[in-house]
Amino acid sequence: MIKAFLLQIMVNDYKKYELFGKTLMQKIDLKAPFRYDFPVAEQACFLYVLNGEFQYKTDEISLSIPSDYSLFLNCINSGKMIHNSKKEENCQIVIVTFYPDILKRIYDKELPSLFQQPKNLISTKSNEKTGNDFLIKKYVEGLLFYFENPSLVNEDILTLKLKEIVLLLAQSQNADSIQLILSQLFSPTAYSFKQLIEANLFSQLTVEKLAKQNNLSVSSFKREFAKLYNDTPANYIKNKKLEKAAELLLISDERITDIAFDCGFNDLATFTKSFSDKFHSTPTNYRQEGKSK
Repeated sequence: MIKAFLLQIMVNDYKKYELFGKTLMQKIDLKAPFRYDFPVAEQACFLYVLNGEFQYKTDEISLSIPSDYSLFLNCINSGKMIHNSKKEENCQIVIVTFYPDILKRIYDKELPSLFQQPKNLISTKSNEKTGNDFLIKKYVEGLLFYFENPSLVNEDILTLKLKEIVLLLAQSQNADSIQLILSQLFSPTAYSFKQLIEANLFSQLTVEKLAKQNNLSVSSFKREFAKLYNDTPANYIKNKKLEKAAELLLISDERITDIAFDCGFNDLATFTKSFSDKFHSTPTNYRQEGKSK
């Protein structure tokens, strides 16, 4: 079942640029039908549709995002998904990701007003569909130039492009809603037990440290975990890491060693054995079989 689900996320082409060790900008050509569930994380994402269409769904709403439109959302809460069930229609997306630590680093003196909590906070809005904005469209066209000319890309260019999208979003007709979303990245967040678990799935945190983050003893943490997940922390987290690795093997061309590290494994041998035990296939064979379908 898990492999069948992951095969729904098929990619014709994938390019990305990293800034300070984190994926900042991506260009993805998704093969329909596809589905992607957003992980819980302290970040926000700007998704611009170049061609095709995708549907965005949470527990409460469902939105359709067509070509030249975009979706802005935070990933602090779980239960969010983009998908497209039309077999004949692929979807090209450009994604810019906003990380609190990177934003603080590039704005070393003071964060722009777009990241500051509004004086009259009326909601905890977590998503915003934006219209066919001319300036945003020209910005994305500029990004496409750099995706086609990687030799021109460096840290300074990526920093400038990140600051540029911040300025454009601050001047857009959706600025108030986007401010509500972005300001949540810099405001104290009351994480639930499950949110803390999901936010640290791919980190190197031990059970002891996870328990401490939840202000629980290790024994109390394990009891609470078993009630919610019907599993042990170690087994659940390992399975989630392996599922994420399987997804990355299919949608990216990253080295298997890098994928193992990104998903929280300390060495390739342990990752390969755990992966083979779960999926009855080596990571290499899993990737080859998945991409041949």
